Amino acid sequence: MKYRSSLQEPPRAKKSLGQHFLSVPAISERIVKLLDPPYDGERILEIGPGPGALTSLLRNRHPSVLRLLEKDDYWAAHHASISCDDNGIQEVIHGDALVYPWEQLESDWKIIGNLPYNIASPLMWDIVSRIQKLNTAVFMIQKEVAQRVCALSGCREYGALSVWIQSYASASFCFSVAPGAFSPPPKVDSAVILLRGLPPEQRPSRPHALSETLKLCFRLRRKQLGSILSRVTPNGREIPARLNLCPEIRPETLSPRDFQRLAAELFPDADGDVH
Repeated sequence: MKYRSSLQEPPRAKKSLGQHFLSVPAISERIVKLLDPPYDGERILEIGPGPGALTSLLRNRHPSVLRLLEKDDYWAAHHASISCDDNGIQEVIHGDALVYPWEQLESDWKIIGNLPYNIASPLMWDIVSRIQKLNTAVFMIQKEVAQRVCALSGCREYGALSVWIQSYASASFCFSVAPGAFSPPPKVDSAVILLRGLPPEQRPSRPHALSETLKLCFRLRRKQLGSILSRVTPNGREIPARLNLCPEIRPETLSPRDFQRLAAELFPDADGDVH
């Protein structure tokens, strides 16, 4: 496979786009390997390829389609200028991942990317909920956010992001990455997580209700559950008993499934996706 690019003198990372380019090949290889096992004809979408630390390794997997979603003008043009001598298709989409139509992505796509810290949380929130049958996603994000995504109920890091993502996918903390692995180095540690989509029957049936419930409960996370619910509805203190939950517990002790059941009680008429 041969690649050719006509563009020279790549620009420095842009602070406005939260760019920190991975510069250690061994780490890139570990990240891409998390997409294993590869299969014939797999389709891969990479978010923010930048200079291509992951992209070249993804091309070497010979996917049937490699879709690159890049907001930066230079790097979008750079990847569009590269030709590859095989039967695979490379698509370069010059656009913002936050407005990408994730709901149109079919279930067999694998997603990967070193996500800018400033958009990682809302972007993952959208991806897991809007793709109807999420396959696999591998993301490099800020370590603190990775810990929140993977936190279990009762942990200090457990919050709305934890519950939302774990309502749609299993989340695994894979490994940490020090600032020195990037150019320029960020001021914080990074980490790689692996998400695998849950079966459709395990996904929340009322996403909007769940979103509203999480906002309510974690805005008042130090309050007892019965007290929180009484602020929303006159019979709020009765709801925990109907769900076999103690009204004195605090939100961070509830499992994702508990929150889904609670949402159905609090907002029985709410429906539709949350974007």
